Amino acid sequence: MAEIVLATRNQGKVREVKRIFRKLLPAARFVSLAGFPKAREVRETGNTLEENAGKKARYAAGVSGLPALAEDSGIFVDALGGRPGVKSSRYSSKGDAANNKKMLHELRGVPAGKRGAAYKCVAALAVPGGRVFFARGECRGKIGFVEKGKNGFGYDPLFIPAGFAKTFAELGPRVKDGMSHRKRALKRILPAVKRLA
Repeated sequence: MAEIVLATRNQGKVREVKRIFRKLLPAARFVSLAGFPKAREVRETGNTLEENAGKKARYAAGVSGLPALAEDSGIFVDALGGRPGVKSSRYSSKGDAANNKKMLHELRGVPAGKRGAAYKCVAALAVPGGRVFFARGECRGKIGFVEKGKNGFGYDPLFIPAGFAKTFAELGPRVKDGMSHRKRALKRILPAVKRLA
């Protein structure tokens, strides 16, 4: 199977994608974008998850000459009108801890029954000089009142998936990988990945 470049430098995402693919398609071989010195960081300036994922995948495929897999994810909070959404990673502009703190601040006074949210992901697979394939995944849940758990990254210490009483960060990678928005998007893009063999 052809090597695939993971179009991210976020090590949390790299580990998660590799873990998920170990179960979906063990033969898949991934290389890091960090292995290409000329590669630069692609700014997520799109208005949708599709725009950002596609932009990152096309760039990584072009700079590496290999098929590239990118994804863009966000958390869409009902009580915040869908924010931070596509701007989730830039919500506070100061990283994960500050993002979580800002969310809790904006949700102060919002009762448990109105803290619904969805983690959404769009995966994009780009072939050098060719097409880009897209797939979406979503996981519904709610936002907790305090951060809990040490596993995961991003909003995982706040996000409680539907049907559970614990956050993604408390449940850990084995449980999260089975139901996450990222797992669902990657599973749906699997047929396109298999065609690279």
